[in-house]
Amino acid sequence: MLNVASREQVRIGDTTITYLPDGEVRLYPTEVFPDSAPDGWARHTAYLDEDGRLPVSVGSFLVRTPSYAALIDLGLGEVDFEVPDFASFRGGRLLRSLAEEGLRAEDIDVVLFTHLHHDHVGWTSNVAPSPGMALGEVGGLTFARAMHYVQRAEWDHWFGVEDVVGPHLEAVQRPLTEGIRFVDDPDFDLPGLEVLPTAGHTPGHASVIVSDPGAEQRLLILGDVMHTQAQVSDPDWNFKFDVDPDRSRSTRREIVQRFAGGNDIIAGGHFAGSVFGRIGSPAMTHRWSTWNLAGQPAPVDTAAV
Repeated sequence: MLNVASREQVRIGDTTITYLPDGEVRLYPTEVFPDSAPDGWARHTAYLDEDGRLPVSVGSFLVRTPSYAALIDLGLGEVDFEVPDFASFRGGRLLRSLAEEGLRAEDIDVVLFTHLHHDHVGWTSNVAPSPGMALGEVGGLTFARAMHYVQRAEWDHWFGVEDVVGPHLEAVQRPLTEGIRFVDDPDFDLPGLEVLPTAGHTPGHASVIVSDPGAEQRLLILGDVMHTQAQVSDPDWNFKFDVDPDRSRSTRREIVQRFAGGNDIIAGGHFAGSVFGRIGSPAMTHRWSTWNLAGQPAPVDTAAV
């Protein structure tokens, strides 16, 4: 049985990638993974908590290079609510997690969104909307000095749309409107960060490959290509809010195939226990191995065997 992930860090050359916790979500697994019903979780019970819910980590990845500090995604924000028979949501730690790294909001040079679902944009402004709560006065961007990037297709999909899982019109879209930049524009240039289009969960979803000139090893930040390690072994399981289920499924298969058995580190921001690991070879029944702080893979899928 795993809990949500705590702060973790890996190094690639002169670049560090640190998982900064913001909060957690507790999901009813067969509600959010309809393909897993009725008994698919029998293979993955160790990923569930004592109440049978799936604990999902929520936070941000801090990428620090010699030339900039970037945040990949912005968590849930300060929220605490439950959707009956579906999930509970709690966030609010991100700025404290950042301070524990010796950084303030004004020290962040870049914010890069994998996509614009509410649990990835919670700290865009000072307000994180939640059901049944008054919005409050919305100020400017939390990371006001940073350049904010997303794929153009993602921005176009959500712009002007009010949706419970998408970026709030007033708290997220309005503060971003004047300054948003697009990773698919010709002038996008962040050494060490490669944006990998991985549409399916959303139309403009992206994963991020982190590299460093001094290292052969790379790190892939998945975004929401996967929400749980169970999807490494069961890549056909779609998430309830995947906008294009067929493409989401094919994207996940492609990622598993491309990175299986390799030396690259995989970072699943929603994974419980540890967010860092590797994808094992197709011959393995359980294909996820966690990454320990000594820089070596732990036994394959110890949570699920």
